[in-house]
Amino acid sequence: MSYIEKHLISGETIQYQTNLHWVVMLNHAGLSVFFVAAGIALVVFSGSTRRPGEPHSFALIWVALAAFALATIVLGMGILKRSATEMAVTNKRVIVKTGLANRRTVEILLPRIESIAVEEPAIGRLLGYGTVVVKGTGGTHEVFEKIARPLEFRVQVQSQIASGQKLA
Repeated sequence: MSYIEKHLISGETIQYQTNLHWVVMLNHAGLSVFFVAAGIALVVFSGSTRRPGEPHSFALIWVALAAFALATIVLGMGILKRSATEMAVTNKRVIVKTGLANRRTVEILLPRIESIAVEEPAIGRLLGYGTVVVKGTGGTHEVFEKIARPLEFRVQVQSQIASGQKLA
């Protein structure tokens, strides 16, 4: 069960959920590819420098294994960062939770939202990600970067605000 599902209040239902876009993984994936390539190069080099009749040196193999381990750790950290972020619009509030060990949660009641802005770079428009800025009463600004489908997130917030105003 997700953090958001565990922390719903009485009568609250999730209307829309999203997460970080896969583009947040690019730095982690690129660094992992570098470490894997370095590990492969070390393995190939260790085999090509060995002369017949000499004992095989395992020093470069151990360094290559360390590079492969680093690649796995870096990629795992990226996956963990992406999966540890939850974003939802309920019929009563907007909830965003980031992090595992150091958790940050933002919960804004729908009637307290003054405006919601979406910023999409050109590549973000093509790939479907952007930044959402929620301005609450009192001038608070909450910025959520690299959200998947940011325009849909804004539409869902606006529709929930509009449906709440009809009931009042």
